[in-house]
Amino acid sequence: MAHSSSPRELRISVNGMNFAAQEWGSSSQLPVLALHGWLDNSASFFALAPRLKNMHIVALDMAGHGKSEHRPGQMAYTPGDDINDILAVADYLGWERFVLLGHSRGAIIGTLAAGAFPERFIGLGLIEGLLPEPARAEDAPQQLASAIQGLRAQLKKTPSVYPDLKIAIKARERGMFPLGHAAATALTERGVVTHAVGVSWSTDPRLLAPSMIKLSREYLHAFVNRVHAPIKLLLADNGLPKLYPNYLHEIEQFSHVDYEVLPGGHHLHMEQEVDLVAEKLNDFFSRFIV
Repeated sequence: MAHSSSPRELRISVNGMNFAAQEWGSSSQLPVLALHGWLDNSASFFALAPRLKNMHIVALDMAGHGKSEHRPGQMAYTPGDDINDILAVADYLGWERFVLLGHSRGAIIGTLAAGAFPERFIGLGLIEGLLPEPARAEDAPQQLASAIQGLRAQLKKTPSVYPDLKIAIKARERGMFPLGHAAATALTERGVVTHAVGVSWSTDPRLLAPSMIKLSREYLHAFVNRVHAPIKLLLADNGLPKLYPNYLHEIEQFSHVDYEVLPGGHHLHMEQEVDLVAEKLNDFFSRFIV
């Protein structure tokens, strides 16, 4: 049975922070934690979640995104902190083991989490994301310097204010990965704060700073190779494989990663390809439904 298109709002307080989430389904169904991509929010799953059957889906606004709080002080945003958060959220929900549904950065966070804590994950349904770009060890000092300089620069910036929501939606349509109107509207409506003179993004600008640490290829492979849960990876022919010509070769290093390349762009789960994405994921997730 598919879900109602209208999710329920959740508020979750863990790790000293308040998180927002959207929820579909009921506690008797397969537990699925859904993680959105960089600078997106839980509305990333507005089209897909209602099409997934017999699942209790909790789509989280990750720290610094959507309606969730920003990290305190001058903290950077690291995969380790996000992994700590998602495990705390799962504990809060009473989920000893659960399925991870991730898009882009959310898929990367999910893969790293499942490598570090393989006993917690039933399966990984990943969309346009598995691992970040590997780094060279000799670049680590400059990476750290760039990250700290970037954090300091972001704290000094004045946020952009759009006169109204329609103009903010238009800006989101023309982002790094172009979006259709419905997808851009869903993400923008959940991703802005209102001022007397207009709207600005609710996203923490510190997310725009470079990563503090990037892992080497050997480190990254160690995480993927320690994932025990079945992995289904859906890629878009106009997405990461096009952006990174070596991407499919990298993924083929892992015999346990079942991947498919579908038509569409980076946000194919929000666009006209959503029915095909849902069909593939329902087929994959059905093996875990008792």
